[in-house]
Amino acid sequence: MFRTTIKVDTHGEGEIVDLTPRVAQAVTESGVREGLANVFVAGSTAAVTTIEYEPGVLSDLSRALSVIAPADIPYAHDAAWGDGNGRSHVRAAIVGPSLTVPVIGGALACGTWQQIVLLELDVRSRRERTVYVTVTG
Repeated sequence: MFRTTIKVDTHGEGEIVDLTPRVAQAVTESGVREGLANVFVAGSTAAVTTIEYEPGVLSDLSRALSVIAPADIPYAHDAAWGDGNGRSHVRAAIVGPSLTVPVIGGALACGTWQQIVLLELDVRSRRERTVYVTVTG
C-alpha cells in the first residue's frame, strides 16, 4: 500500500480542479502495476468525481448541481449555523468524497476523455483542501 497527500488551494464555489496528473504521479511513485487507486477529499463541502475536463461539460455540471441544490432556497443547515453553505453540503453529499480507479499496467485506467476532478462546493472564497491518494496492489 502507498499513500500520499495532495494539497489544493481553491478559490471559491464552483471551482473544478483537474487532479489527474497528480493522481497519476502517485500511482507511478507507488510502483503498483495492478491494483486500485482511491482518491478521497477530506471535508464535507468538496467532492471528487470523473468528468471530461472541458469548459462545456464543466459548465453543464455546475448548472446541474445548481438545479439539484439551488442557492436561492432555505436550508435547515443555514438556519442552524448561519454560514450559508447548506447547498454546499447537499451538493457534496450527492457527488461524494471519493472514487476508486483501477490501476492496470502501472497506469490509471481512465478513459480517453475521463479526468479525475475535485469540486470546490463551499461558499467561502478560499479553502485549502486535503486529498488523500491511496494506491493498493
